[in-house]
Amino acid sequence: MLDGYIFAMEEDLARKGLPNLPFHASPLMYGKESYRDLEMETRKKMLASFESFCRRAPFRCKSFAYKRSEVEEPELFTARFKRDLVVFLTDNLEYFQNFDRVKIYYDNGQRMVTAALHSALGFILSKDAVLYGMASAREYRLSRVADCICTLKLTDIKFQRSELTETDAKVFGTNYPAFRKNHLKHIQKKEML
Repeated sequence: MLDGYIFAMEEDLARKGLPNLPFHASPLMYGKESYRDLEMETRKKMLASFESFCRRAPFRCKSFAYKRSEVEEPELFTARFKRDLVVFLTDNLEYFQNFDRVKIYYDNGQRMVTAALHSALGFILSKDAVLYGMASAREYRLSRVADCICTLKLTDIKFQRSELTETDAKVFGTNYPAFRKNHLKHIQKKEML
């Protein structure tokens, strides 16, 4: 289903003379791992190409953000995130019931998030319909899309709180309206309520 969109992105990278590397936001922004030898301008062009792919690709998303200072106990965070997921899934149950299976890919980076995902999804969606798998930004395109969305949403929060890092400013600039117009608004169109 995504093959045509992936092919278009790979053609765009080739046409611009950019390497076809798996998208991973943090290493791209900081010039680490596979991006180590690439100049900032090249990395910014790669980000733009991937964002273009995200604009065209057929997906819907929902993001959640929490301040660490608001949830001191891991169990309280898990309960809060589970509650928010249950409300979201319930409000969108008809949409999710259109699918035979719902695939959940998560990199198990945070146990609290993993626990909340399993608990909420198992509670709302049929356990037979939910398939879990390890996600790797290197191997699975939609995890790359999720990484991009999370990076843009986190940057939006940093703008709102006047907490941009030096690297954020290098990658996205310091003009908040321009960031919203050039980066965020395209993702917001795909966000589920």
